[in-house]
Amino acid sequence: MAKKTVASLQTGGGKEHTKCIKMVKSEKTGSYTFKSEIVHNDKVSEWFAKK
Repeated sequence: MAKKTVASLQTGGGKEHTKCIKMVKSEKTGSYTFKSEIVHNDKVSEWFAKK
């Protein structure tokens, strides 16, 4: 799956995007899960700030 993501970002404006991974704690179980998303470079800090 990662190969498809990297290959699609190399054509065009791929350098303008960043793959962000955030660790989020579940309120029910207390365990951690990971959220990942490809975000434009200008919106990275906003993505990490939201819950």
